[in-house]
Amino acid sequence: MTAGMHEFLYKIPGITDGHRPGAHRSRSRGAGMAFAAHARLFDYPDPRRIDLHASLSSLHRDWLVRTSQQRSTVIIKVVVDVSASMHFGARASKLDVVADFLYALGYSAHRAGDSVSLMAFDHEFRDDLYMPARSGRGTGHAMAATLRACTAGDVPGSLQGLSECVDRIAGSGGLVFLVSDFHYSLDDLATVLDKLGNLLVVPLVVWDKAEIEPPAEGGLLAVRDAESGQIRRLWLRDELQRQWRDKVARRRDEIGALFAANDMRTFHIEDGFDPEGLSRYFLEQVV
Repeated sequence: MTAGMHEFLYKIPGITDGHRPGAHRSRSRGAGMAFAAHARLFDYPDPRRIDLHASLSSLHRDWLVRTSQQRSTVIIKVVVDVSASMHFGARASKLDVVADFLYALGYSAHRAGDSVSLMAFDHEFRDDLYMPARSGRGTGHAMAATLRACTAGDVPGSLQGLSECVDRIAGSGGLVFLVSDFHYSLDDLATVLDKLGNLLVVPLVVWDKAEIEPPAEGGLLAVRDAESGQIRRLWLRDELQRQWRDKVARRRDEIGALFAANDMRTFHIEDGFDPEGLSRYFLEQVV
């Protein structure tokens, strides 16, 4: 597909702190269509913006000009789980699907004038995969290529690795995509998410159809744990297939509830990246 077909639209609710002109509402004063406030001509020497009615009504008899709210850019941070389970996939690995998302994000951010940074983790912060914030037409391609070149290891993911990434962006502003299959203990996830209270966080839950849907034909199945590498053999009785689906549904609800408690709504990717679906997600968030 072409880059344009990968594009998705995103919006950030509320006011951002950006200073460079861009596409998002901000606190900065400058060129824009939205009225901000009246100010003295002495402070904002632009006679073209003089408001005669407001000036005549001024208690101090000042010449008043109209100032506008400038739209500004934001920095988008992407935090990606690259642990062993993320390399699993029946047709394509989950990391390949994430790479498709990164390609689309780079193009979409370039169109909006925003910059994007990439961080990755398994059991720890992956310094070798870090990319600082950058903008430009090739940003998405560079991030996607970096992720596709990431080799599979035998190290399971953990909240420790995620926490190290979060510590590096806590206290900043903007938009964060948190990308993982969350196939690890989530006991302390709420503590990690508390550090992101001032950011708009979009949790992308990436699953593969082969791990959430049991084979239709049933029979004897060899199952390898993507994190530990252990192999088990299961006889797929009807009851076991039902238990499989029930456990997937419970895990989905558990992950959703943990993020909802922090005012974050998950977006699930289960059959390839869907840019239109992500656009709808942001539209529903803002509305």
